[in-house]
Amino acid sequence: MTDFKAIETFMWVVTLGSFRGAAQKLNTTQPAISQRIAQLEREVGVRLLQRDRRMVLPTPSGRQMMVYAEKLIGLRSEMLAVVGDRSAMHGVLRLGVAETIVHTWLSQLVKSVNRAYPNLSLEIEVDITSNLRNRLLAQEIELAFLLGPLTAPTVSNRVLCDYPVGFLASPSLGLGKRRLTVQDLAKFPIITFPRKTQPYEIVRSLFNRPGLPPMRLHASASLATVIHMAIEGLGIAVIPTAIVENEMADGRLQLLSTNLQIPPLTFSASWLASPDTVAVERVAELAASLAQGSVVIDAPPPARH
Repeated sequence: MTDFKAIETFMWVVTLGSFRGAAQKLNTTQPAISQRIAQLEREVGVRLLQRDRRMVLPTPSGRQMMVYAEKLIGLRSEMLAVVGDRSAMHGVLRLGVAETIVHTWLSQLVKSVNRAYPNLSLEIEVDITSNLRNRLLAQEIELAFLLGPLTAPTVSNRVLCDYPVGFLASPSLGLGKRRLTVQDLAKFPIITFPRKTQPYEIVRSLFNRPGLPPMRLHASASLATVIHMAIEGLGIAVIPTAIVENEMADGRLQLLSTNLQIPPLTFSASWLASPDTVAVERVAELAASLAQGSVVIDAPPPARH
């Protein structure tokens, strides 16, 4: 009798176009994937996949099989979501995260996932939005928290939050007592996000103008480095204020008053449409609740002696 494991394996081989991709997705080996496909083809009595050097493609019978496979896997996911115990959610979810999220509520999300879905593991990678988008479309990650929403026909999005961007500097620069113009700001190095990011391009357009001093724009993929450089008085940081609340509270950084306006950064949870996205959607829901401040994480139980 054909089992769900073989059907799920077939669906992911077709979706990802390779046995290796399916093996990585299902956390198993390529020989195991080949064995399941061979067993499925014996049971249905027809060849389902056509193998060549570059890709694995479904045969005409395989395309028909794919329609039913997606329905079956989708129904199973729907059934588990409605009647299943949350502890039954298991496996590894590959999550890509923009660094702004790391500095705000990512640790809270991990705690929430651990408590809500104790058998679900997160494999977290931090990168810039352009790389996360590429990795999501290549199905190297299942869920991404990035600047969005993404516009692609196969991508589902859920808006998480907006973060205002501010100009921040060490009090040692003496800039906090008056309203600053772009000419005032341009006298100092500007420190911000790395190249090929939306904030970098916005900042570059603000300061790369005729009539201003030659632009000194320091870009870093590490927000921790940007914050440290600003605290040391090495320039003015242009970053979301939410990630430096502690530094502003204790006086290491101050928010500058300026006549410049930068659009807030909108972050979204993005994932590829698939019949089996229950875990992805549940984590995206938790993320949205946390980002919008509507989830309270329970305190850990007292230690037993």
